[in-house]
Amino acid sequence: MSSKYTYHGIDITLDVYEKICTVVELLAAKENKSFDECHALFLASQVYESLQNAESLMWSESAEYLVDEYYRKQKAA
Repeated sequence: MSSKYTYHGIDITLDVYEKICTVVELLAAKENKSFDECHALFLASQVYESLQNAESLMWSESAEYLVDEYYRKQKAA
């Protein structure tokens, strides 16, 4: 069985999934929207796209940093 997300041979799948969940929870609280609404918005973002690339190391950043990055990229778009 192979992992979906690995970094230098280390399975980081749980780290990535937990990070996504935490980021979406923070977005939902900040936006006063449901988890599902914010999940859909986050999945369409550049930050989520970067998070999918283990080599970007976005998975190692704090959830708060990722939320800030999400809003920064939204303003730039």
